[in-house]
Amino acid sequence: MNEHNKNTRIVVIGAGLGGLSAAISLATEGFSVEIVEKNDKVGGKLNIMEKDGFTFDLGPSILTMPHIFDALFTRAGKNREDYVSFEKVEPHWRNFFEDGAVIDLTPDKEAMRKELNKLGPHVADQFERFMAYSKKLCTETEAGYFAKGLDTFWELIRCYGPIRSLLSFDVFRSMDQGVRRFISDPKLVDILNYFIKYVGSSPYDSPALMNLMPYIQFEYGLWYVHGGMYGLAQGMERLAEELGVNIRLNTEVTEIRQDGNRATAICLADGQVLPADIVVSNMEVIPAMQKLLHSTESELKKMQRFEPTCSGLVLHLGVDRIYPQLAHHNFFYSEHPRHHFDAIFQSHTLSDDPTIYLVAPCKSDPKQAPPGCEIIKVLPHIPHLDPNKPLSPEDYLAFRERVLIKLERMGLTDLRKHIVTEEYWTPHDIQARYYSNQGSIYGVVADRFKNLGFKAPQRSSQLSNLYFVGGSINPGGGMPMVTLSGQLVRDKILADRAGD
Repeated sequence: MNEHNKNTRIVVIGAGLGGLSAAISLATEGFSVEIVEKNDKVGGKLNIMEKDGFTFDLGPSILTMPHIFDALFTRAGKNREDYVSFEKVEPHWRNFFEDGAVIDLTPDKEAMRKELNKLGPHVADQFERFMAYSKKLCTETEAGYFAKGLDTFWELIRCYGPIRSLLSFDVFRSMDQGVRRFISDPKLVDILNYFIKYVGSSPYDSPALMNLMPYIQFEYGLWYVHGGMYGLAQGMERLAEELGVNIRLNTEVTEIRQDGNRATAICLADGQVLPADIVVSNMEVIPAMQKLLHSTESELKKMQRFEPTCSGLVLHLGVDRIYPQLAHHNFFYSEHPRHHFDAIFQSHTLSDDPTIYLVAPCKSDPKQAPPGCEIIKVLPHIPHLDPNKPLSPEDYLAFRERVLIKLERMGLTDLRKHIVTEEYWTPHDIQARYYSNQGSIYGVVADRFKNLGFKAPQRSSQLSNLYFVGGSINPGGGMPMVTLSGQLVRDKILADRAGD
């Protein structure tokens, strides 16, 4: 710990996992850190609600790459297990198709081969070759992009060299094209393409680099937080407070004050002004530029390539029966996946036949629901809010009905009749609660033509002492990546101070 850093006051805007990680990482280095959060609890989109005897994890449901969380605690001289415990989830997830086929993804190699043999005699061998390709993408990415916090394509070129960059990251293909290099079975193509759910984008638009995600999942496992996912936010909150971080809840930031090219303070809704030597924003980049920095049109125009990801219609259902055919994580696939993704990302309409992600957390943690009941969380991806193509409340309700009918058709008999309580969120709710850009869930879309899959840089282009964390900046969305962003921003701040 550097004693000199105690005199440097850092204010973190937002207590999502990125903000908590940044605060912990910076407090570990001796900085004086304060978090200001507009909502009534920490965690950001990792949120929780108790209703009618059911405990709903409102946000992320899948945890991977536990070593990223371990590193946060280890650097602070703590053991993560003393704050939050993780449990392995197996199978990773269950895949349901309209023709009745059911395929499990499992880390057990023999069991995985048996599952793939259901699809044909050569499918398991193709999968093995694909996973070797996925491993290569992951190994290259971890060595530079993750470890060094690379923020632009030119930093990538400088780190790896032009030839290695082009060859190692399969830059000329989309994710879907990368999958089809190895996989001929259409069901397995659909399964591997849908790993794109981690970053809320389209496999037809995303760069092939996104094919690193299957290897990450199989290599590092898929995990659940003992007692509910929100326990991760609580564990990080406890660590932050032990390190001396002051957390203000129910406190909204209205402006980042600036003098020349430096932030000097943040203004609160109640009129208070908090001086700051460094500001870290866990609010997404574009909303922060609009709401807090009052950026000009030309400054915002430079950010156009960082379009928002999809949003979701989020249904948290408490049901008064058990569906034994479900695993903890489940996918119900569209018969026309290209049409589904084009509806979301091209025409900004609600898919006629969506692919549906369904979480049944009581398979791992029955205490989340009353006896004989279970939780069914349903998350089909839908377009972010588009002012040029607004969707009405009636549109969303009709889509909800379409989704539930599809689930009933694919085996969840009489699901609608068994709902005893429900929490229903549209993109408008997500935008209002988290100030996410146009109601997006995962930050910035990965699109090889718009942004090469890069998110916005962590350093502000306007102010020299303003930094960003979270899903809208590199390395991207999802719990591990936003937590890593907090650690990488520490590295950038330390490097920038050393260079002053």
